[in-house]
Amino acid sequence: MADVARLAGVSSQTVSRVSNGYAGVTEETRRQVRAAMKELGYRPNSAARALKRGEFRTIGVITFSLSTTGNVRTLEAIATSAAREGYAVTLLPVAVPTQDEVRGAFSRLEELAVDAVIVIMEVHLLDAATLTLPPHVQVVVVDSDAGDRYTVVDTDQAGGTRAAVRHLLGLGHRTVWHLAGPEGSFAAQRRADAWRAALAEAGRVPPPPVRGDWSAGSGYRAGRDLAGHEDCTAVFAANDQMALGLLRALHEHGRRVPRDVSVIGFDDIPESASFLPPLTTVHQDFAEVGRLCVAAVLSKVRREGPDRGTTLVPTRLVVRDSTAAPPGRAHGT
Repeated sequence: MADVARLAGVSSQTVSRVSNGYAGVTEETRRQVRAAMKELGYRPNSAARALKRGEFRTIGVITFSLSTTGNVRTLEAIATSAAREGYAVTLLPVAVPTQDEVRGAFSRLEELAVDAVIVIMEVHLLDAATLTLPPHVQVVVVDSDAGDRYTVVDTDQAGGTRAAVRHLLGLGHRTVWHLAGPEGSFAAQRRADAWRAALAEAGRVPPPPVRGDWSAGSGYRAGRDLAGHEDCTAVFAANDQMALGLLRALHEHGRRVPRDVSVIGFDDIPESASFLPPLTTVHQDFAEVGRLCVAAVLSKVRREGPDRGTTLVPTRLVVRDSTAAPPGRAHGT
């Protein structure tokens, strides 16, 4: 810094003000200092500046899986929104969702110097009284039933599911079968609960659900079971990937979609419009989830927003060609 000051003909304090972006420096002096920095190859020590200011312009993200569509697209949206705010993202995957693993992840992120943490949890870990997040860290949680203990941003799982079930019942199907996600998943449980509730509200008896693991392969295996039920005329799949496997299984068993069986997915992945037939599905706004996560966590950093509460991002039903009235039944009867 002293070398830059000598070359630019200014004080070290002026170099410091320029490098830290402070006001009170004329534009001509600012250009002189920057030219001297460039000539000497000087780069301000961002870590030292961060320690001095008490902020690192970095958001930590903890996630348990990068294999699901929802997690990957949410992470992408968080990174994009953070960049717009001038923040970087430090990702820390956790192999096993346990109390010790989560504590270790937070310790590691503190060592890496982050201002706040976004936790993408798709398991019932936060439901347990044994798990507590560090109280001194600003945290926002995605996709979890954390109640009022944390700030949570989530998709309206129940609302999207109700729209799917009501659409199928409105077409005339007597009931709706369910291809559910894995037992440990919060999103899967929310969708299964909403499916049962929507059928109960309509006075229909829920058939026994079949379960997958979010993958197309598990949807195919479950679909082979569903295809054997002649009274199965409508299926709500908990995500589009499982719906894809289900479509294949139904096709192989000679069950035509939507003439014999209607199928609805959840997510509205970009490929769902290219399924055969194009998939009716529930659209999730992952970009909005990511934006709200970043907005919420930065609001907490700046002490501008509430410490707790849940924000739900609305969903919408996208009707394509995989749903129709059941065979031999008029529309809406």
